[in-house]
Amino acid sequence: MATATKKKKKKNNNNFLKFIKWFWALFFAGVLSIVLIFLVASWEWLGELPTFETLENPQTNLASQVISSDGELLGKFYLEDNRTDVEYEDLPENLVNALLASEDIRFYDHSGIDARGTLRALFYLGKRGGASTISQQLSRQLFVGVRSKNKMEAIIQKIKEWVISIRLERQYTKQEIIKMYLNNYDFNNTADGIKSAARIYFGKLPKDLKIEESAMLVGMLQNSSLYNPLRFEERTREKRNLVLNQMAKYDYISEAVSDSLQAMEIDLNYN
Repeated sequence: MATATKKKKKKNNNNFLKFIKWFWALFFAGVLSIVLIFLVASWEWLGELPTFETLENPQTNLASQVISSDGELLGKFYLEDNRTDVEYEDLPENLVNALLASEDIRFYDHSGIDARGTLRALFYLGKRGGASTISQQLSRQLFVGVRSKNKMEAIIQKIKEWVISIRLERQYTKQEIIKMYLNNYDFNNTADGIKSAARIYFGKLPKDLKIEESAMLVGMLQNSSLYNPLRFEERTREKRNLVLNQMAKYDYISEAVSDSLQAMEIDLNYN
């Protein structure tokens, strides 16, 4: 009886050791694969990447593209845009906080790719939790463009987006990336960039935006056509309230403030 117990215990130990060996083998194979993918992309074997000169001077006025946060093209306009850039110092704190809480809470902790968010998105097959950082969204807006319907092409685009976002992080400060992202985004209704959006929707400068106004504009970043306050006021209000919930979740505002602001209707001053 004792001999049988020892054999069973030894077998269990062997199985455990095999599991450990396979685990580490798969882990290192995964790490090596990721490194190789980045090298292949950086060598431009998967397609051309923007040069460092282009990264320093991105063209944002050739055409205004409305691209949702998941890479869908919502509109494209070749007319002269209504874009006026604003400096980071002129962005209100509540706008930046709303952006971080809603889009990329670990923005200041990563270098272009949020590993935790990416792994979560892969685990849930993209159904739960966004994986695109602010830097990735900016790289898509400026360089990668519309997400392809072809799965293989979409994967290649995503890899290029990762590489470009890392390069953007090396080229610019975190504040500059936030500024570029908000200045480049098309908020619909000829509101190109955050300065035009603040003026067109609320008749004010970005620095004067209230918390609930900032939350509405940040909510539009996911899809400015779907959350167009002129056409879908209730849907836009619900999205704004989700942003306010996120701000409360990460302690940018209190629960009481969040609840009171969520009770408010959207008060536009469209012009």
